[in-house]
Amino acid sequence: MIALAVWALTWVLGYAGVGNYLQERAVGIDAAMVPLMPAIISVLLLFTSIILTVIWAKQRGSNLPEADAPSGRRKFLMGSAAVGGGVLGAVGTTMGRIEGWFRVSAPVYSAETEQTAPTAHANWSGARIAHKRPLGRTGFMVSDISMGSGQFLRHSDPEGFFREILDRGVNYIDTSPDYAGAKSETVLGNVLKERNREELFIVTKWCTSDGHVRQGSSVETYLAALDDSLQRLNTNYVDLIHVHSCDSIERLLDPNMLKAFDMAKADGRVRFLGVTSHTPNLEEVAYAVIDSDKFDVMMLAYHHGAWPKQQDIIKKAAAKNMGIVAMKTLKGAKHKGMLEFQDESTSYTQAAFKWVMSNPDVACLVISFFETQHVDEYIHASGKALTTNDTAVLDKYDDLIAGTHCFANCGDCLESCPHSVPINDVLRHRMYFEDYGDEKQAMQLYSALDKNADACQTCSAPCTGACPQNIDIQNRMADSHEKLSLA
Repeated sequence: MIALAVWALTWVLGYAGVGNYLQERAVGIDAAMVPLMPAIISVLLLFTSIILTVIWAKQRGSNLPEADAPSGRRKFLMGSAAVGGGVLGAVGTTMGRIEGWFRVSAPVYSAETEQTAPTAHANWSGARIAHKRPLGRTGFMVSDISMGSGQFLRHSDPEGFFREILDRGVNYIDTSPDYAGAKSETVLGNVLKERNREELFIVTKWCTSDGHVRQGSSVETYLAALDDSLQRLNTNYVDLIHVHSCDSIERLLDPNMLKAFDMAKADGRVRFLGVTSHTPNLEEVAYAVIDSDKFDVMMLAYHHGAWPKQQDIIKKAAAKNMGIVAMKTLKGAKHKGMLEFQDESTSYTQAAFKWVMSNPDVACLVISFFETQHVDEYIHASGKALTTNDTAVLDKYDDLIAGTHCFANCGDCLESCPHSVPINDVLRHRMYFEDYGDEKQAMQLYSALDKNADACQTCSAPCTGACPQNIDIQNRMADSHEKLSLA
């Protein structure tokens, strides 16, 4: 009984200790700010549970007559089974703490997308920003096509590349201390010191070079992170600072963060407060942002075919004069079929950008520039209205992926499955296999699922019609099982 009680405590602390540590690291919290003691206690309890179980197995039947006592082999098997079951339970509760984050966010942040058209067109050459919009209550007129700096260091001459982007009229620059270990801010700062600061809108995050500032950190910790960014960026203020990749209302409304912002705003180190979110709790966080009246800007993943509730979030935020910035605008465009767009006069990226900017409530979109062609290709979309040709390109793209890609990962279909197959996970692993060319990882992930799609081949398909994206679930799942089960 003592061993069982210790195992139960181990499972609970696996969720609250190691599981919580891994969850905060998955979100991106700076490792130095995440308490280690609960995780250490969890690990110590795990070893204690194993030792107690071994002792129990050895003592099993010691008070019985020798003829009835279990053999040494039987004791070993009983002990091994008990230890194995206990360890699996601990692993299960630990992973249960972070499953939601990885299920929704890992595909978004880990999968590479194709961001460059197969063919560069001559009429894109020399493109300049042609349109600006007010960023909500900030009043700043931002370029509709704006720069994300998470990948620009991939360019062979990042400083010269950044100068070219600025020279083309891009004036909204999104960065973060944890982009390339603060190198992004440093390289940007080398160029920003040459420019008229008042013409640019510089955005950073409440982060260190190792991750996000943790909820509950001191006011001084928040302000130190901001001051480090200012030093690297060679400026005495940033226009906007985000609570980055926010996954909880508690972190969103951390009193110390809000106090640090008020202090920094009062002395001119920052002007506005924002939030970025793409998490399992996106809706809850987004509506809390709107209702709080404490945030000036919200950056959300937004692309053609966006789910209806996202449109509602954007409308409600705009009604309060919040600035809306779009990210992840290319809808996972890493598909072999992208080569079919090489003869189009409008690239898929341009069509996707124009669709996003056709929403008057969106102030700008942020896209990572990292290839020379991006300057012409991306900026060529500036100020241009969505045309029937653009719509045709987007429709063509949607036709290529129709009924195949589970972008929303909403889980609306799961309750309809009598076999409790994780439909969204199976389809995600298939996407890795077919479109990202990572067959090995896809098959490994699929084999690790507790339940696979084998049952779908003979099922009566009560899932039919359960997908809001009109995926033919049964056929797609049965075919996925065949692909992902190859030896």
